Amino acid sequence: MMPETIRETFRLWEEQPAKAKSTPTVKARAEESQAVMEAGSFSWRADLPQPLGGTNQAPSPTALLLSALAGCAVVFIRDTLAPQLGIRVDAVEATAQCDADARGLLGMAGAVPDLQNVRIEIQIQSPDGESEVRKLFQVWQERCPIYLALVNATDVSLTMRITES
Repeated sequence: MMPETIRETFRLWEEQPAKAKSTPTVKARAEESQAVMEAGSFSWRADLPQPLGGTNQAPSPTALLLSALAGCAVVFIRDTLAPQLGIRVDAVEATAQCDADARGLLGMAGAVPDLQNVRIEIQIQSPDGESEVRKLFQVWQERCPIYLALVNATDVSLTMRITES
């Protein structure tokens, strides 16, 4: 985004905060051995590795979670924060990883299904110097909704409906 766009958006949302509020929604359905997710006009798939009953023909849900974290780092830093803070960014790359034990998904003794040790490495190329880039990184940590959802306890409301077929 251009700095003018960020400034105009800031001004609009300052005057009309309700315009900044949304309810992002993703719907998923099973289709053959994969999950098909849809959000607005976008759709994508998830699959499981073969040992867990999938066909390994699409990213796993874990990969999609990590991609949300890495993707938010790259585009939020480059397209929103850098223009807002007036910091020049030539390139941004992010690598997100975690440790997982698939035995936990099968309920095997001694293994947990939880993802462990989630980590992200963000590389920012900028001509503006280390102190400016560190400021950019700090603001990202304070504002990235994906990062914050992972590091802060987030309530999840869970509902299940059963319908007869």
